[in-house]
Amino acid sequence: MKKKFEVLESETIGDCLDRMAKEGFMPVRRMEEPVFEEIREGSKVDYRPIRQKIVFEGVKKN
Repeated sequence: MKKKFEVLESETIGDCLDRMAKEGFMPVRRMEEPVFEEIREGSKVDYRPIRQKIVFEGVKKN
């Protein structure tokens, strides 16, 4: 059984891993993707990164 855990803005990576362990999951994959903000200046649209989204994929421990 697999489940995804996103690192919330109010927690650290360690907090997320602890949360996974409490639910009985072990991390097997870490995924990162940038989160962009759309800035409109007249007719020009610009995208700027504002933070990094981190998601762990976990499998159930035996």
